[in-house]
Amino acid sequence: MQRYTISVLVENKFGVLTRVTGLFSGRGYNIDTLNVGPTHDETLSRMTIVTRGDAATVEQIVKQLDKLIDVVKVIEYKAGAYIDRELVLIKVKTEPQNRAEVCQVAELFRAKVVDVQTESITIEITGGESKIEKFIRLMKDFGILELTRTGQVALPRS
Repeated sequence: MQRYTISVLVENKFGVLTRVTGLFSGRGYNIDTLNVGPTHDETLSRMTIVTRGDAATVEQIVKQLDKLIDVVKVIEYKAGAYIDRELVLIKVKTEPQNRAEVCQVAELFRAKVVDVQTESITIEITGGESKIEKFIRLMKDFGILELTRTGQVALPRS
């Protein structure tokens, strides 16, 4: 199963998100990540959807999305033809003897310490999927207390 990133430009109206997610659930497709936000035009929102499947399945998803009411444009991003990022907030268990090490690892990844407590540090990191996954693996050694991810956002290069 390959991962696919789909951008859906929709009218910024009540119920659009429900129709899009309903299309996926009604046909048994899974959404790995879903990110929705307004664009520079207040009447439009962009959905970035990451899903898994084969090429034929994703082609079918794109065609079905394009038929939905309030959908303006659907793009399946091709590898290398888009820029993607994700934001993660991660709370890591710290003790006096490892606090500096956690901060050093964060600095190596160009992450930002956003909160310091007696027994934990909260770090903000942005980047592509591989960078995020490597950072999370390293933080597991210290003990992850909480983690939240925004899901992927993406824009075409051209």
